[in-house]
Amino acid sequence: MSNDPIYQSQEKNAEPKRPIFKNCLKAFLIGGLICVIGQAISTFYMYYFDFTEQTVGNPTTATLIFITMLLTGFGGVYDRIAQLAGGAGTAVPVTGFGNAVISAAIEHRTEGFVQGVGGNMFKLAGSVILFGVFSAFLVALIKTIFSYLGGS
Repeated sequence: MSNDPIYQSQEKNAEPKRPIFKNCLKAFLIGGLICVIGQAISTFYMYYFDFTEQTVGNPTTATLIFITMLLTGFGGVYDRIAQLAGGAGTAVPVTGFGNAVISAAIEHRTEGFVQGVGGNMFKLAGSVILFGVFSAFLVALIKTIFSYLGGS
């Protein structure tokens, strides 16, 4: 990066203008649609399978991950949806996790099931799993300490 003002003005003029409002709107709509689908799945499970609001989260999450993996695996449909949304709208953590796992598996499938798929499947998503488990441990530890000390 140069401090030359002439270079900086030329660089600014050559840089394409980004449609920030349009990108934010698309990300909001696509991300919102994913959340609406998640809510519909939750409602379906509560109505037909007698889940409660407290217990419906896990099957809904698993279903969203499964759908994302199917859409990624069959012709990259989820990737095209992500491109439409500018990437940000599909970064809903659950669906983004499913996409990251299956994309790595597909990319490395030619290296075999163990070293290719198994070894690379969780490379990108591994940090999410690690920090999620660690954060859950810390929250449980803090809750246990507060419960032991007489807090609620």
